[in-house]
Amino acid sequence: MPRFDTKTLVQGVLSGDRRMIAKTITLIESTLHQDEEQAQDIVGQLLDYTGNSLRIGITGPPGAGKSTFIEAMGLHLLENKRRVAVLAVDPSSKLSGGSVLGDKTRMGRLMALDDIFIRPSPAGETLGGVARKTRETMLVLEAAGYDTVLVETVGVGQSETVVADMTDFFLLVALPNAGDELQGIKRGIMEMADAIIVNKADGPFEEPAKQAAHVLRSALQLMKHHRPDWELPVLLISARTGLGIPEIWQSILRFQEIMVNNGEIQARRREQNLEWMAALVHEELARRFDSHPEVRYLLPELRRKVSDGKITAVRAATRLMEAFSAG
Repeated sequence: MPRFDTKTLVQGVLSGDRRMIAKTITLIESTLHQDEEQAQDIVGQLLDYTGNSLRIGITGPPGAGKSTFIEAMGLHLLENKRRVAVLAVDPSSKLSGGSVLGDKTRMGRLMALDDIFIRPSPAGETLGGVARKTRETMLVLEAAGYDTVLVETVGVGQSETVVADMTDFFLLVALPNAGDELQGIKRGIMEMADAIIVNKADGPFEEPAKQAAHVLRSALQLMKHHRPDWELPVLLISARTGLGIPEIWQSILRFQEIMVNNGEIQARRREQNLEWMAALVHEELARRFDSHPEVRYLLPELRRKVSDGKITAVRAATRLMEAFSAG
């Protein structure tokens, strides 16, 4: 792609130029050293213009209808004069490029609208790498004037925690199947959630959805929510028909008002930034350790000795750290 100077890209982002926004995000996603340096310079200059959006994380088991919900919510937000960005965190698939990219055909009504920006995470990265690029992309979009950022987790394992740790409000999308649903949702995910929506609550699934909501509410009685000023709602929606979409948006706005007034959103973002810094330090140390010549030389032999029981894991780790420190 043709290179643009930093000033042009910064001005383009601040003016909301979609082409310049896309170019800047491409720089952020690049692994080339010169691109990384320029991207960090740009993000640094944009920092004073960030932090003004409402960041909403969205998770749920496969088949829960997250993409359909995101389209329905996106259209509702646009009707309410919001500018919306949709991002994904998915380190798992090099082929699909993430659910947002794979499901763009389901978001056809959103794609042509100027007030929404849809971007998948770069595929094939480590979870930490995807999280880093998603955070920086979010900052660029905030500087460009997008006031609502939807971050979808479409990977597995730790991706839910990563998304919860970069957003203000964490939403769990559940299926209308009470018995199987609780088995498919990890307790930790429910404890992180700020709201649970049971999707597909229309037609033949209306009664099962009501039952699922009842089971989920009962399960929540046994859990201590992490926000004492907020009572976690369990709402019925149909992303297909639009049922419940205005209600979940009003619930999110009530949450924002409460958390801004009690200072929790501001405190949470400060904590998130500190945790992000620590994670980046650990990530860089691990990268340097793995690429260290002496460590790479010693590692195969030490692995064999530990595997054969000829040396303890502690002794082997100490030797590797000594080699790394000496270099």
